Amino acid sequence: MSGSEKVVLVTGASGGVGRGIALACAEAGWTVWVAARRAREGSAVAESVDAAGGRGRYVACDVRDAASVAAAVRAVLGRDGRLDGVVHNATSELSPHPVRLVDVPLPDLRDHIAVSVRGTWLLARSAFPPLRVARGSLLLLTSEAGFEGKARLAPYAAVKAMQRGLARALAREWGPHGVRVNGLAPLATSPAMERAFAEDDAMRARVLGRNPLGRLGDPVREIGAAARFLLSDDAAYVTGHTLMVDGGSCPVT
Repeated sequence: MSGSEKVVLVTGASGGVGRGIALACAEAGWTVWVAARRAREGSAVAESVDAAGGRGRYVACDVRDAASVAAAVRAVLGRDGRLDGVVHNATSELSPHPVRLVDVPLPDLRDHIAVSVRGTWLLARSAFPPLRVARGSLLLLTSEAGFEGKARLAPYAAVKAMQRGLARALAREWGPHGVRVNGLAPLATSPAMERAFAEDDAMRARVLGRNPLGRLGDPVREIGAAARFLLSDDAAYVTGHTLMVDGGSCPVT
C-alpha cells in the first residue's frame, strides 16, 4: 500500500459498503469526502473517518442531479485543492427489492438508471478535469449481477452491467490522460443485503450456498481494502478491470 496521501470522494457513503470504503481509506490517512443525501448519517461517517486516522468531510450530494454533483466536486476543490479519486457507490434505494421485470414500473426503472448510469456520467463529467491534473482514478461499484444477471433483480443487474461497460470505455478514453477507471463487484454485509434477505426467505441460503467461503465480505476489512488498493498508487498499472470481491460466488468473470 502506497503511503502517499490522497483526497477521495465516495458517493453513497452514509452506510454499508460506501461507509466501509470511506473507513478503509481513512486507515491510510487519506482525506475522505462522504458524499450523501442524508446529512446526519453522512456527517457521522465523516466523524468516523477522523477517528480512523483520516480527515473526514461531509458534502451533500444527489448523484441524480447535475447541479448537486458539480457542487460537490467544487466543494472538494475549494477546500482541498485537488481530487485524486472518486468512488461511485450510490445505488437506487429500490435495488434490494425483488420484482419480476414485467412488473417493474417505469419510474422505478428510471430511478435505477438515474442513480447508477446517469450518476456515473455526471460524476465523470465533473471529476475528469481534477482527476486528469492528479492522474487519479475513478472506481465504479458494480455487482456480480452485472456479470450473470439476477432473476427478480433485472433493473439492478442491467444498470450494473452498464457501469461495467462505461468503466471499460472510460478506461480507454481517459488512459492517455493518465486517469485510471476500474470497477469493483463486492458481495458484502450491508443494510441493502439484509433487506433483500428479509424480503426473500430463500435468498440467504441461495447466496451463501454457492459461496466457497460461506460468508459475506466485511465492508471495511475486505471490500474497503480492495477499493483502497484500486485507488492507490499500487494499482497504477490497473485500468479497465472489474475486480470481483465476492468470496468466489460468481462463476462468470
